[in-house]
Formats: sequence, C-alpha cells, structure tokens
Amino acid sequence: MAGRPEILFPLFAGIETLPGVGPRVAEHLAALDITRPRDLLLTLPHSVVDRRLRPSIRGVQPPDVATVEVTIGAHLPPRAKGRPYRVQVRDSETEFQLVFFHARPEYLLKQLPTGQRRVVSGKLEIFDGIGQMPHPDHILPPEAAGDLPSYEPIYPLTAGLTQRTLAKAMAGALTRAPELAEWIDPALKTREAWPDWQAALRCVHAPQGATDLSPSAPARQRLAYDELLAHQLTLALARQSLRKAKGRASHGTGTIQRKVLASLPYSPTNAQNRCLSEIAADMASETRMNRLLQGDVGAGKTLVAFLSLLVAVEAGGQGVMMAPTEILARQHLASLRPLAEAAGLRLELLTGRDKGSERAAKLAALAAGEISVLVGTHAVFQKDVVFSDLRLVVIDEQHRFGVAQRMELGAKGRQADVLVMTATPIPRSLSLAQYGDMDVSLLDEKPAGRKPVTTALISLGRLDEVVEHLRRAVAEGRQCYWVCPLVDESEVSDLTAAEERFRHLRAALGEGVVGLVHGQMPPAEKDASMADFAAGRSRVLVATTVIEVGVDVPNASIMVIERAEAFGLAQLHQLRGRVGRGAADSTCLLLYQAPLGEAGARRLQVLRDTEDGFRIAEEDLAMRGAGDLIGTAQSGVPRFRIADLERQSALMAVAQSDARKLLAEDPGLNSGRGKAARVLMWLMEQDQAIRLISVG
Repeated sequence: MAGRPEILFPLFAGIETLPGVGPRVAEHLAALDITRPRDLLLTLPHSVVDRRLRPSIRGVQPPDVATVEVTIGAHLPPRAKGRPYRVQVRDSETEFQLVFFHARPEYLLKQLPTGQRRVVSGKLEIFDGIGQMPHPDHILPPEAAGDLPSYEPIYPLTAGLTQRTLAKAMAGALTRAPELAEWIDPALKTREAWPDWQAALRCVHAPQGATDLSPSAPARQRLAYDELLAHQLTLALARQSLRKAKGRASHGTGTIQRKVLASLPYSPTNAQNRCLSEIAADMASETRMNRLLQGDVGAGKTLVAFLSLLVAVEAGGQGVMMAPTEILARQHLASLRPLAEAAGLRLELLTGRDKGSERAAKLAALAAGEISVLVGTHAVFQKDVVFSDLRLVVIDEQHRFGVAQRMELGAKGRQADVLVMTATPIPRSLSLAQYGDMDVSLLDEKPAGRKPVTTALISLGRLDEVVEHLRRAVAEGRQCYWVCPLVDESEVSDLTAAEERFRHLRAALGEGVVGLVHGQMPPAEKDASMADFAAGRSRVLVATTVIEVGVDVPNASIMVIERAEAFGLAQLHQLRGRVGRGAADSTCLLLYQAPLGEAGARRLQVLRDTEDGFRIAEEDLAMRGAGDLIGTAQSGVPRFRIADLERQSALMAVAQSDARKLLAEDPGLNSGRGKAARVLMWLMEQDQAIRLISVG
C-alpha cells in the first residue's frame, strides 16, 4: 500500500501553516500534543459560552456571560495608582461599567468613543451594588456583531495560549478538512443518524449549546466511532494475519485429560467446561488460535490451561506455559506436578537459573520430545530452546503482552496456538480495546468448595484489637498475610512501612512467627521468605503488593490490608483473592485511616458488598476512568483523543464486530468502503496496521 493519500496532505502539514500560529504558539500547542492541523481538529471543545445578544444585562445572574449592545458614556480614569480605569455604558434598560486594570487610556478612548454604540460581551459581576464587566472578551461595532458566534466553544488551554488564538487556528484547520468517502457501515450510520465526517467536524467545533458537548451527541459519537473503528481494524488485521499464517489442527483424544479429571476431588464447573470446549474447538481447526482466557480470582484458570496443554500432548505435540516471574513459574510447577503425575507425563521447569549441564540436558530432552509440558519464564524464548513439536503456548499474562509480542510469540512454534490468561477481570469495553484481536473465553463462576471471604472495614485506630485477634488466630494454627501500602514512589519509605510493621508484629507475636517480603529484597531471600510461609514455618507474612499475583498458600485464611483506601479496587480484589483457597473460613480486614474520603469510602464499600470481579471492574472504570484503571502508558491500551471509554463503551463492541465483518467481506480492503477505511487508518495513524494490509 502506497504512502499517505494525497487528500490528507493538508491535515498533516506543519502546524505553523495555520493562521496566527508562529513558533511561540506552535511550542505551546506541542505541549498539548498538537503538532499538525489534524491534531487540532481532533481536539474538541469541553464547554461552550452563550454569547447570544440580549437587550439588557437585567436578568443575567453574575458571574454569567452577557452580550449586549450599549451606548458608551463617560471615561473615568483611575484616581490613584493601582486603581482600575472605568467606562460608563448604558444598555436598553440599565447602566453598568466596563472595568480595565493596567489600562492604556489612549487605546480605550479609541476603542470606546463616548456617544457611540458598541456590542460588548463578557462576564458580569456586581461590585458595591453596581453591575461591572471587567475586561470584556469582545468589543465590536454593531455592524460586526454577526461575527460573534452565538455559542463560543471553549478549548483546553495551556499557559500562553488564548481562546482567540485557538479559535483562529481552528477556523483555518476546518477549511482544510476534505470531504472523505464514507468508511462507516451505511446501515449503522443511518440507524444512528450520524453526520458525514466533514459535517461532524464542523458541528463539534460549532456547538449550539451544552447538549452538543455530550458524548451522546451524534457528531461526537461519530468521531469517537471513527477512532474506535480505526483501532479495531488494526486489531482485526492483526488477527487476520495471524489466521492466515496456517495453523495445525490438534485433535485431543481425551484419554490423558480423563486421567487427570479422575484424580481430582471435584468436577470442573460449567464455565470451565465451556471454556475448555471453546479452546479445544480452536485447536482442532486449521487456523491458529489466538484466545484470551479471562477469569476472576480463583475461577480455576490453571486447570483449564493444563487441560488445554493436554489436548496438544494428546495430538502428539508439546505445550509450554509461561509465567512473568520465577516465583509464579515455580508455583505453576508445584500446582501442575500432581496433575502431570496423574497423567503420566514429564513436566519440567526452565528459568534463567538453569545453567550448564542441567540446562543442556533439559534442552536435549525438549528437542527429543521427551518433555511434554514445559513451564518457564521468558527464558523459554531463548534462541537455543528448541521444541520437537510445539503446539500450544499458554501465557500467564500478568505482564500484559501487546499485540506485537503476541505475534512474536507464536513464532517459536511456527504454527502454535496461543492462549493468554489474565486474572484481572476487565470491563468489556477495555477488554475489547486491549485484546480486540483475540477471541475471549470467560470464566465467570467459582469452583465448588471455594468459600466466600468475609470482608470487614476497620479503622486503623483499632490496630491493637486486630493484632490481638491475630495472636489468637495464629495460636489456632491459622496463617495471615499483612499487606503494607506503598507509601509513595520512593522505595525507601515503602520499605520502612513494611519493615516497621514487621518489627511491631514480631514484638507482639514472637520470633519466627512473622516473615517479611518486599520488592527490594534479593530474589533468593524473597523466595526463602515465601517458602517459609508456604511451608507453615512462619505464620504471618508482612508484604508489599508483591504477593497480589498468583501466590497460593491454601492454609492462609486471613488477609489484612493496611491503609486499604490507598489501593485501587482491582488491586484490593486481587489481594483478597489470595485467601479463601483452603478449607477454613477466610476473612479480609480492610484497615483504613479515618476520616475516609468519599471515593475511598465508596471503593471499600463496593469491595465489602461483592466478590464478583467483573462487577468490581465496571465500578472501578466508572469511578476512576480508563486511563487510570490500567495505567494507560504501560498496558497496551491505546490513548484516544475523542472516544471516551467509560461513556461510549457500547461503541467499542460495535466497532469490533463492524471491523471484523468488513475484513471478512473484503480482506484486502479493495472495495469502495475498504478504500475509505484505508484513508481512515492513515488519518488515525494506524501505520502498523497499514503495513499488515500490504504484507497480507
């Protein structure tokens, strides 16, 4: 596919080609991430000022804006230094004053000649019972009043920019917006009554009142949809190119799976069976699987993943399960080993620690096909790691692979199927933004035997009672996590919070009872501390959030989270999920610092009221907004200029199905609508995707 289409050139010119934009203004605009006319057009006003002409300021509520035609009266220069310059004016019903600080009298006399008529527009204030308009925004001769928009759009600004400069540049940018062929599905556009692209731009930059600013206004919805569609087309192209890469059909026989299931003390849930059959169907097809297994805390993802790996083994191949950290890789190994033994399979671990002859022996066994399932960290991607016949790659995705890494991954097994697992329930709109190239299997029920966790809110003022409660629990043989907050960004204070709490609890509960683990410990010490806790040698583990992910100690039945109000909802939910894994009744104590702010209180209440991770995630999105929720920068979720993932979440699902449908009907984007969609992708700078079309 050739370079950017010529019709878009004016939108991608330098920003200084716009009226009123010199080097200084360009610098200020760059601070708002606006470097070309296109960026300016996609920067929408956030509010609007009513500048409609009215007969009088009477009836205007200060500090509202009033626009009136006045007769200019006397000029009253300041009597003393530092006092304002005033000009008396009269509208059709009443008198008031225009007020200027640091005024240049000769300029004002020229602008506002006594006896003449002018239209003034600005904020109205009352001072000493007299109406005043300090520094009117506009002063125009009556014949030029038509130039004033009835509603003036207000844009986000940075220091050094005025609304007037921006309005002038915007008017220039609007003249460059070409008429583009339509890329939106005609039936959808008609149903939603959306305007054409060019008309939508004109409309959003000339709002006729507050309703035009709402995310549900048709012009705004249309432009948001354009952004989401471009993004989903990119993901759909990634998906298409992955599917074009011929896969291999792996048919499971069920024989090994049956052995494993027979060894379990429980039966899988309906959700587990459903997810497994979706995965098995993908693996049996000729195209490559690219599936996300999304499950709530404790929904039993590991079993589903292992049974999926067995499909690969039953088909005569091998599988690999990859974890983000060594602790988690070892943990997967520990939980899968008994299952592998039941199945009569060889399961091995490969991490960065494997060296020398031991590593060489593992690699030889892997290449010979003697190892059926490999568990590991990133080390499994090193050049010298060669499989005999890799059929399935399972990624435990705490480290959020982006689309690019997912595509790389499959390269190990030329045609290997890919299954990504995430334990973070993500609201649907975000899940589509982040994983829109994947098919999704949802684990939305808890396995039998998982007990609900009782959650209580307790003020930090009652700390002594909590420690006393803990002393009794420890005496009964129970185990407890005590999580300390990251006090601020500096690692030092995070350390001291955890270390101080460790010393305090050790003094209260006794030597050897309390262990400590935090992010700054050497890995060997961290592992040793975790191992002590897992083996029950220590009873209380004081930790920073390093334990939120995947740590599994079934005997631990108490979770204390100190300064719980400092944590995000999803994180609290993950932490709570570390208990309730064994036979004992479990408790989660949320210790908060009183008084609680409104947002903190709402977060902790949501947590107390529900254990449903998906509901919690939707609440989190509503409270915090998308960017915050996933720390946009690191998560592979794109940044949108217009689309609002909270308020327009329904559009994302429409965009996904629309993008997939368009590519199914027109894989090369060569139809009229396909070509229009290419222009959209250039407009939205989805260059990566454009390369995929040309490769495809």
